[in-house]
Amino acid sequence: MERISKRRLVQGLLYAPLLLSIVALLGLPTDVWDQQLALRFGLSVEDWGSWITDWVKNEIIGLVLGTILVLILYAVIRRSPRRWWFYFWWASLPVLIFVIFLAPVVIEPMFFKFEPLAVKQPALVAAIERVVHRGGMDIPPDRMFEMNASSKLTGLNAYVSGFGASKRVVVWDTTIAKATIPEILFVFGHEMGHYVLYHIPKVLAIDALALLLLLFLGFRVVLWVLARWGSALGIRGPGDWASFPLLLLVLGVLVFFASPVFNTVSRHFEHEADRYGLEVIHGIVPDENQVAARYFQMSGELNLADPDPSPFIEFWFFDHPSRTERMNFVLHYDPWKPGSSPKYVK
Repeated sequence: MERISKRRLVQGLLYAPLLLSIVALLGLPTDVWDQQLALRFGLSVEDWGSWITDWVKNEIIGLVLGTILVLILYAVIRRSPRRWWFYFWWASLPVLIFVIFLAPVVIEPMFFKFEPLAVKQPALVAAIERVVHRGGMDIPPDRMFEMNASSKLTGLNAYVSGFGASKRVVVWDTTIAKATIPEILFVFGHEMGHYVLYHIPKVLAIDALALLLLLFLGFRVVLWVLARWGSALGIRGPGDWASFPLLLLVLGVLVFFASPVFNTVSRHFEHEADRYGLEVIHGIVPDENQVAARYFQMSGELNLADPDPSPFIEFWFFDHPSRTERMNFVLHYDPWKPGSSPKYVK
């Protein structure tokens, strides 16, 4: 790229998409294998034409965002070789927050169809509004959506995404089709817990601090590698475009070893949401403990979840508590017995 143009911007606009595309293509065989396994075990019903289209769209989004971040990164490195990790962290935060804000209204609809839950399921929304009122909250029906997951997937799920004006609660249509209304109310109560307990901004804050630490560690490791093997690798310094694969490798390894920390935080928030879900449907759904346990049993079977993973596997890879752990909790959680009180919903 340096032979093509002497302008750094032109070099970056040519180099970053090409390298990111190579990385994506190297990962394509395992992506295809994942989809083949999902089809084989009935977790996916998406045909290969649709899957390839989704893969291409996903990679195009990644190329655009990745190229922007790479250009920012190397502009910062050239101006501050010793403090780039800190300044890039500051510069990347607005980009990442903007993407998270846009994801529910721009990116997610590129892969699935979303419709207001009130239009598709007015009776369900009426029941949900009782749960919202029970929690003393105001989640407008226009923040509740049904996603047509059944066009591609068979499992059950629901989630909260976005923040501010883009924050919304999304329930998969497979969940609505296969779960009872009491079970859906528990699922909604769980997602409402993420909404009410500010889990999204908390996760953003935690991830931002973790990103700062990872960038600093990546900076130190890259400097060490370049000092020892920079000449042999043909890398002139941190600001050389040729250092980008090394930086990707170092950050990838650091993220892998940091994944238990991220997953531990996620499991904690999911446990809090389970607790909130039980509390907010108390008095609305009869025998809420059994209802929640039945949902976890059914959804675990449909999603082919490992019912009893080893402690190490759960610690390293699981961003939700195991099904056994969640079922044990919801079956025995009873803050309304004499001498106890609910934690979130009084």
